Amino acid sequence: MKFLRRAAAALVSIMVMAGSAGLLSGCRRGFGKEAAGKVKVVTTIYPMYDFVKRIGGDRVAVIMMVPAGTEPHAWEPSTRDMFMLEEADMFVYSGAGMETWVEDILGSVQNPDLAVVEASRHVELLRMDELEEDDHDHDGEDENGHDHEEHGEEDHEEHDHDEAEGEGHHHHGEFDPHVWLSPENAKLEMAEIADALMQLDPEHQEEYKRNYTNAAQECDTLDSAYREELKDHAGGYIVVAHEAYGYLCRAYGITQIAIEGVSADQEPDAARMRKIIDMVRKYDVRCIFFEELVDPKVAETIAEETGCRTRALSPLDGMTQEDIDARRDYFSVMYENLNAISESFG
Repeated sequence: MKFLRRAAAALVSIMVMAGSAGLLSGCRRGFGKEAAGKVKVVTTIYPMYDFVKRIGGDRVAVIMMVPAGTEPHAWEPSTRDMFMLEEADMFVYSGAGMETWVEDILGSVQNPDLAVVEASRHVELLRMDELEEDDHDHDGEDENGHDHEEHGEEDHEEHDHDEAEGEGHHHHGEFDPHVWLSPENAKLEMAEIADALMQLDPEHQEEYKRNYTNAAQECDTLDSAYREELKDHAGGYIVVAHEAYGYLCRAYGITQIAIEGVSADQEPDAARMRKIIDMVRKYDVRCIFFEELVDPKVAETIAEETGCRTRALSPLDGMTQEDIDARRDYFSVMYENLNAISESFG
């Protein structure tokens, strides 16, 4: 059966080769010989790819389903992506509505042994209706001071396809899906991944546990750096390319003013542009943030209108292959974001 699946995957690869020239090596459409003897994991977006590699180390072979350098909100899987899941041992997605196509693709995959991991399963989620910039009240609130979907205490267990389609999963539109931009949430997602790897590959559970402990400590150090650097800017505002930074802002007492919605391809209309420009002046915002995978023209227009400077801020969901090859990763980019946000208040 595995041979037939690989043969089918190879045939599909030949058929789409001309259209696949742009696919980058970090996002190959299939596992190679180097995956032999390893846990084969398919992930959706870059943060999941990073977290799995960080926890799994040399014990895992990891493929990122959404190609590097692709804006993930606009991406949808093709038939060839299903072949990767046919030969995978584990599928890791962030959830919280980030990958709206997950239930459909899992319903079509013929791999009953596939372990399905929704990394955000135990994250307390931020509702989209709480992201309106004028409705924030920071007095006495922290990252946990708002309403969330309740998650009962559950034993960590291997997810199957039925659970992936269950009512306990998070659906698109209701919540902010960019959970990993809070270090505390990233730590929870890493814990979910570590737990799944330990169950799937108990022979190496001590190694996975050790790798998770090291990563969790890095998350704690990152969180402390954010708290220290941004403590004097509590109550401040940042203007961002799209509504991706709710968890980060809530954790550290600042507010995002989003040019676009939760999806980066939603351009603002004239009324929204005027409102943003008015708020930039009202809150003495000095920097307009753009994202490398999104056309910066709107951010540049606002900056020109208000006399602000522009700077990149990364939501980390669409790292380029060049970034990955240069060993930029979750933590290095999060520290870059911290510097950018802190300096934006100066």
